Amino acid sequence: MTSSPTPTHNSLSTTVCARHHHHHHHHRSLRRDVKLRLLIALVWSVGLYGSESWTLKAANRKRIEGFEMTAYRRLLRVSWTKHRTNALILEELRPPIRLLHTVCKRKLQYVGHVVRARNLCRPTHILEERIAGDGPRGRPARRWTDDTRDWSAMSVAHCTQTARNRQQWRQLVHCVISD
Repeated sequence: MTSSPTPTHNSLSTTVCARHHHHHHHHRSLRRDVKLRLLIALVWSVGLYGSESWTLKAANRKRIEGFEMTAYRRLLRVSWTKHRTNALILEELRPPIRLLHTVCKRKLQYVGHVVRARNLCRPTHILEERIAGDGPRGRPARRWTDDTRDWSAMSVAHCTQTARNRQQWRQLVHCVISD
């Protein structure tokens, strides 16, 4: 009984590289809108995994915007030596939604989900800031709810009340994202 030889690591990597190399030549023929849709579907989905739980500080916002612009520049094959502004890149590409807006939308939708959930007492207590105990000294750290309060221009209690009505909360999320 002869068995077929099992592929070695080198032969597998050679096959994978050959396939990648084969597709690499054809990616330049993809239309720009297809590349953008692939970027949004494949890269953004991985990059934003768990973004509902992020607390966005100014440095995080800059990193997200930098990552987005780097991806757009690679998609357009624009070198940093060409000195093209981010505004020009965005004007040329016209993305349907900015990455930071996607984070904002996901986070606000999650807030609505947590508020409307029936059996989740712990997240609701966190949202309503009912955790007992003293915090560390100094300036308070930015909290998860601070983004919601900043984006909606409402108090956390008012956000919680609004989020209980799904239609009102969806309208609020849409208004925040469209600004």
